Amino acid sequence: MSETVGLSPTGDGPPARFAVPDHTRGSIAGSDAKASVITGVSNGADWLARYSSSLMGVFGTPQRVLVRGAGCLVWDADGKEYLDLLGGIAVNALGHAHPFVTSVISSQLATLGHVSNFFTSPTQIALAEKLLSLSKAPAGSKVFFANSGTEANEAAFKLARRNNADGKRTKIIALEGAFHGRTMGALALTAKEAYRAPFEPLPGGVVHIPFNDIDALRAAVDDSTAAVFLEPIQGEAGVRPLSTEYLRAAREATSAAGALLILDEVQTGIGRTGKWLASEDAGIVPDAVTLAKGLGGGFPVGALVTFGSTTSALLTAGQHGTTFGGNPVATAAALATLHAIESQGVLQNVLAVGAHLRDGLAAHEAVTEVRGEGLLIGFDVDADVAPAMVTAALDAGFIINSPGPRTIRLAPPLILTIEQADRFLTALPALISTAKATTSKDNK
Repeated sequence: MSETVGLSPTGDGPPARFAVPDHTRGSIAGSDAKASVITGVSNGADWLARYSSSLMGVFGTPQRVLVRGAGCLVWDADGKEYLDLLGGIAVNALGHAHPFVTSVISSQLATLGHVSNFFTSPTQIALAEKLLSLSKAPAGSKVFFANSGTEANEAAFKLARRNNADGKRTKIIALEGAFHGRTMGALALTAKEAYRAPFEPLPGGVVHIPFNDIDALRAAVDDSTAAVFLEPIQGEAGVRPLSTEYLRAAREATSAAGALLILDEVQTGIGRTGKWLASEDAGIVPDAVTLAKGLGGGFPVGALVTFGSTTSALLTAGQHGTTFGGNPVATAAALATLHAIESQGVLQNVLAVGAHLRDGLAAHEAVTEVRGEGLLIGFDVDADVAPAMVTAALDAGFIINSPGPRTIRLAPPLILTIEQADRFLTALPALISTAKATTSKDNK
C-alpha cells in the first residue's frame, strides 16, 4: 500500500486512512482492465488522435487522457501519476473512487437506476430533506433537482422571471466577472463577452453591475428588478470573494425592492470553503441557492433550493422539468457524498489544509496575492506566466488551472492532506521558474 487517503469515520481525533491498493497504480490495471474490454487499449497520443476525429472541439485539445483515479491522485493513459489540485473543477469533493460513495452508487444502480418524473424515489426525497436541513431553510422551502450547475441556474433564471406578478419586474442583475453557465439563460447572466457574443441575442433584461460595489448595487436595484444573482466567490474570474458587507447589502436592497436574492453556490457550496454554504458567515437568508459540482462527489447532479413558501410557489406544475434530474442513482451519490463529508471530518480538514496551503502560497516571493476560502484558492504571480505554469505543473505531476494570465486556481478534493499540499508548495518555485523561462523563450 503506497498511498492513503480519507479521514476519521467519526470526525473526532486524528485522521484515519483507507488504503489505496497498489494495483490501482501504473497502467491498465484493476478496474481499467475491465474497462479496456469496452474501450480498447491505447496510449495518450493515439487516444487524442481519436478524440479529435470523433468529438466536437468545444473544449479544445484535452491536456491528457486520464484513465484512473484514487483519492487525490489520477493516472493518464501512459501511466503517469498526477496530484489532482483541481478536482474536476471543484467537483470531486471526496477525491476519486471513494469506497463508500462507489459502493452506494453501485448498490443503487443494481436496485433502481432510473424512473421518470411521473414517479419519485426514496433517495430523491431524502436528499431534498437533507439539503433543506443543511441550508437551514425555513418552513415551506423546496428543492428542484437538475443535472448540472448551469441547469440549476437555468431553473433559477425561470424562477426570477416568475417574480413578475405586476408585469413590471423585467430586470435581472448579475455582476461583472460572473460565470453562471453556458445554456442560454445562464449565459445571459454570465459576463464574459467571449462566451456571450457568438450566441446573441440572449434572453433580455440582464444588467451587469461592478463587482463588490455596494453603491452600484443600491443604485441598480429598484421596483423593476426581479432578481439579483451573486456568486459569493467568483471562481472563473480568479477566485474573487464578495465581502460580507456586500452580501448583507444585497439582502437588504432586494428585500426592500421585492426582488429575489439568488446565490450561485455551484462552485462554493458543499463544503468547498469549509462550510456547507460560503454565504453562511454573512448571516443572511437568500431566496434561492443553486448547487452542483461537489454535490454528487463526481456524479452529475445539481439542485435549486428555494427558501420559504412564497418563493417556492413561483414555479408550478408544468412550468419546468428535466428527464434525469433527481435520478435515483444521482441522488444516492449525493446522499453518500454528504454523509461522508459529515461523518469523516471533512469540513475540519478543508479549513486546516486550506489555511496551510494559503499561508504557504503567500510566503512565496513570486506570489503577489492569495484569495479564497477553504480549498477554493486563487493566487496571482508576478508575471503573465499562469498558462505556462499549468503546462509545467502537468509535466511535474500536478493538475492546476489558470483562469487569467497571472492567476492560478486550486480546487482540490476536500480530502487533500497537509503532506500533499506541501508537495505542491515545494514544487512551486520550480514551476514558476520553468514557466518564466518558457514564456521568455516563446516571446523571442
